[in-house]
Amino acid sequence: MGAAQRGSSGRAVSAAAAAALALAACTGGSDQAVQTPGPAASTAEFSEPETLATGLQAPWSIAFLAGTPLVSERDSGRILELDGAGSHREVGMIDAQGRGEGGLLGIAVQGGYLYSYLTAGNENRIERRELTGSPGSLALGGPEVVLSGIPAGPVHNGGRIAFGPDGMLYATAGDAGNRDSAQDTGSLSGKILRLMPGGGVPEDNPFPGSPVYSYGHRNPQGIAWDSEGTLYASEFGQATWDELNVIEAGGNYGWPDAEGIADQAGFIDPVQQWEPAAASPSGIAVLGKMLFIANLRGERLREVPLEAPGSAIEHLAGEGRLRDAVAAPDGSLWVLTGNTDGRGTPGAEDDRILRLELLP
Repeated sequence: MGAAQRGSSGRAVSAAAAAALALAACTGGSDQAVQTPGPAASTAEFSEPETLATGLQAPWSIAFLAGTPLVSERDSGRILELDGAGSHREVGMIDAQGRGEGGLLGIAVQGGYLYSYLTAGNENRIERRELTGSPGSLALGGPEVVLSGIPAGPVHNGGRIAFGPDGMLYATAGDAGNRDSAQDTGSLSGKILRLMPGGGVPEDNPFPGSPVYSYGHRNPQGIAWDSEGTLYASEFGQATWDELNVIEAGGNYGWPDAEGIADQAGFIDPVQQWEPAAASPSGIAVLGKMLFIANLRGERLREVPLEAPGSAIEHLAGEGRLRDAVAAPDGSLWVLTGNTDGRGTPGAEDDRILRLELLP
């Protein structure tokens, strides 16, 4: 169990302005205005990061049951419950059979159920389990399959799930190494999916009878909505550009025919792009008028003002790989490090959950 460390983590928050590497949204063939990158119109100011929990192993996602935080561990398959002192206990084990980037990935909570995105051999699937008990003694019921048959591979499994403001369940699915599948609307890979909570297909989905909501994605791993209901998604590119996209129903985001801002008819361009060495964006969160992106290879928390999405500010330099960013019920931002995922350099207390409180 990880003991809580109240107060400063000893690593300063870096808020140096970063020049954006991209133009704002530009849909190929549209008359949408192009916005030049520049400094943020306004930026968030945080307290020093507070370490809430330590000793996690390849953690992937954070979700909240009311005020109780739950964490998934990719390789162990454990669902952990955290208490106010920073200790964690096992709520249950999910049998995820993944290789490489597969395993137990994203989790979400709604209606007394824990939803999970996991790898099971050659497929990824979404399951839900009833949460029983009370904080401090939570347990998981048996699995119910919500959606199966999402192609899986050692890489590019996507894996983020979240409930939108419309009450529907959204999931990111990577191309699983089959790049051409991203352009095939009959395949579930390389997509953002939209489902009813029980697994049915909403009648207003863009492709009748299909959970496919948008396509042409390589490996999206973050989804979040702003206060107006706009859906944002982060995406790993191949070797040229990682992306932040505004998601439209039925939209084609280009992969593998386009990467980054391509200005090609029929493809929707990202609102911002970064070189992979500075990014590898995973979980994202919206807090007020700011969107926050946890970056793995880039080892930083990137803040994007929604009023000027072609600009960015950087935080948490020196904390290592960052896997998830979550808006907590108390209005703070929680960030999950990812230094024990096999590609990082773990410190003595890794992996950790950091809490950032917005200052007035």
